[in-house]
Amino acid sequence: MGGFWESWRRLLGFVVVVLIVLMSAAIPAAGRFVVEKNSLMVTAPSDLRGKHDSAIGNFGIPQYGGSMSGTVVYPKDNQMACDEFSSSFRKKPGAMPTFLLVDRGDCVFAKKVWNAQNAGASAVLVVDNTNEPLITMDLPHEDDEAAKYIQNVTIPSALIDKKFGQDLKKAVASGEMVNVNLDWREAVPHPDERVEYELWTNSNDECGAKCDMLMEFTKDFKGAAQLLEKGGFSQFTPHYITWYCPEAFLLSKQCKSQCINHGRYCAPDPEQDFSTGYDGKDVVVENLRQLCVFRVANESKKPWIWWDYVTDFHIRCPMKEKKYNKECADSVIKSLGLDADKIGKCMGDPNEDADNPILKEEQDAQIGKGSRGDVTILPTLVVNNRQYRGKLEKKAVLKAICSGFEETTEPAACLSDDIETNECLDNNGGCWKDKVSNITACKDTFRGRVCECPLFNGVQFKGDGYSHCEAMGPGRCRINNGGCWQENRNGSTFSACQESEDHKCQCPPGFTGDGIKNCEDIDECKEKKACQCPECSCKNTWGDYECTCTGDLLYIKEHDTCISKKVGEARATWAAVWIILIVLAAIAGGAYMVYKYRLRSYMDSEIRAIMAQYMPLDSQNEVPSHSHEENHI
Repeated sequence: MGGFWESWRRLLGFVVVVLIVLMSAAIPAAGRFVVEKNSLMVTAPSDLRGKHDSAIGNFGIPQYGGSMSGTVVYPKDNQMACDEFSSSFRKKPGAMPTFLLVDRGDCVFAKKVWNAQNAGASAVLVVDNTNEPLITMDLPHEDDEAAKYIQNVTIPSALIDKKFGQDLKKAVASGEMVNVNLDWREAVPHPDERVEYELWTNSNDECGAKCDMLMEFTKDFKGAAQLLEKGGFSQFTPHYITWYCPEAFLLSKQCKSQCINHGRYCAPDPEQDFSTGYDGKDVVVENLRQLCVFRVANESKKPWIWWDYVTDFHIRCPMKEKKYNKECADSVIKSLGLDADKIGKCMGDPNEDADNPILKEEQDAQIGKGSRGDVTILPTLVVNNRQYRGKLEKKAVLKAICSGFEETTEPAACLSDDIETNECLDNNGGCWKDKVSNITACKDTFRGRVCECPLFNGVQFKGDGYSHCEAMGPGRCRINNGGCWQENRNGSTFSACQESEDHKCQCPPGFTGDGIKNCEDIDECKEKKACQCPECSCKNTWGDYECTCTGDLLYIKEHDTCISKKVGEARATWAAVWIILIVLAAIAGGAYMVYKYRLRSYMDSEIRAIMAQYMPLDSQNEVPSHSHEENHI
């Protein structure tokens, strides 16, 4: 938003007055801007040990969900870090990372951090030069110099108050080792298994570096956002900042060109020139359309289509090509299968002298509620009702979102970095692909696409992943026939794929060729490779041959010879006789075994009966004698 205000300040004095009034009207007295903080713990020296607040910088990459320990270094020269450092602060092997302590003033915050990063610092602590509550270090207004480093700042930074900073300086100057721990683990609330987040954005693509950064983030983060939403892990809501024109200026040219609904909803002029190009009201109308796209998509249980619309609109309907209009927007809506009539009904009439319920909700939502605070920086990401601070970049934002899940409920994307994006959709990511089987080596991951030969249907492919992947191991012939020759003819299938360890393509018996592109049928008859006996008559067939014998002779293929049918019949007869004899012998042997078993069982029972008459057996109880008892009666 700072870039928008800066652009307006360069306009005519009348416009400046209007904007000042607009700004004051947009933020009522009840609103407030919240400085997002992380914890800074001093672990050494002992007399400074304790926890302090630090304000997270709105650039670089804060380590949301994690922490970082380091040693504080205060440079002897260039203490405001507005110039390049001549010395290095890179971490040495076995040493703790360097947290560079610098003073506020003389140049923008981001430039200080950029210079420190180039000198090897792992983090930057900026000491305030005024005794005041902590403020948020924001990006500088867009200019050519700032654009060189804004997008490349990757280390975290924080602002600390003046008194605490002076204490750290004194400790470092006295030669003591000052160790601190920056902790972002509680920077985002993490109450449950679903994260709710918002993106306060704008459809304007001609506002400089911030617009470029926003559009690049939207394109890069689309895949991750859609997968989180489809999996039920997150609930996303887009928002758009608007302002209203004070009643005293409703009839001015400026308000009429920048506002809709009679001054109720306004946006700055994209080109900073009221006499040419697009007007602010064009931006408001497109913002409203994108809000309605989200609402209609949400009603159809597909809220993630919003990401497709905004990225496609940015690509297909840019301002610089004069395509930022309703006709181009309608073509995008049609291509995504959305209901254009519902979207039009949702938008209402921008010329009506009445409140638009959609935009009215947006203006109300800009005012902070609970712990969130007002939304005044554009763009702004809000995660679990806490404003995100830092670079609007896919990996950094995903880390902040993942830190919003309750412990042990994080999706796999947050634990393994395997979240997919949409990079493989563009030219297959430059990776290998088998178009016949639709198998690809392109894999979308949290950090971007990788070209890695896949495991498909239990078959592992091996190769460089870029230009070559080959199926290896058992089952490889199931995948596109292993890349070998194959042909069907007369109901039979012939293949050169072999399930062997060398994985070579070898033409089957009866064929010759390279086994990959072709295998030609061998004419066994012409080449005299078969059916060579004098009585034989040869006929070639596809992949084989047929051989017949003259007269009543019978052809034996294994020996490539002809024999008399009587001999063959005699051999067959003797074979049948031998089979019958073997079967009869087996039956007789079985009957004899049964007879022996039954005979032995009968004799055993007879012998036991005879012996039982003379002596009790172990299995019988003795018959009790009562004569002795009777003598005592």
